[in-house]
Amino acid sequence: MEMDVDQDIRAPDLDTLDLYCDRVASAVGRLSVKVFGMEEAPGLMLAYHLGRALQLTNILRDLDEDATIGRLYMPAELLREAGIESDDPAVVVDDPRLATAAAALAARARSHYAEAQAVLASRPKGRLIAPRLMYGVYSRILERMTKIGWAPPRSRVRVGKLELIWILIRRGLLG
Repeated sequence: MEMDVDQDIRAPDLDTLDLYCDRVASAVGRLSVKVFGMEEAPGLMLAYHLGRALQLTNILRDLDEDATIGRLYMPAELLREAGIESDDPAVVVDDPRLATAAAALAARARSHYAEAQAVLASRPKGRLIAPRLMYGVYSRILERMTKIGWAPPRSRVRVGKLELIWILIRRGLLG
């Protein structure tokens, strides 16, 4: 939170975004390793990848909401590659080229989800219902956003109650 308080986040470079993801999401996972009863090595790997995947998904989901409070977490390098030079959140979220940058960030998130799934699939010791559920819900949100795209106007993607129950059964009980 200190990074958000110290300054408005506007188009950080990829290294700064990674540090932000580590501090706001992966750190929570590292703290949870012992709570989940996991061995340290797979627990830390899961925290690293799942934390980043979840946070990148949140960034993509909250583009418009963040822009209204002067924040833009999209990395500068991906914006430039898409042809966007501005770091003004209002300008960026209205630019149709944002879809290209968002797709590139979504690819990074999918890579982290794949690594997290590899850890979960290895069946490490521990109570892993919570990370499995987070994986199931947030990866589904990312899939939907990717399918819809990021061109304005965007609508917030959600997982409905019935689908949430299905994810709970599939990921929580069946692992």
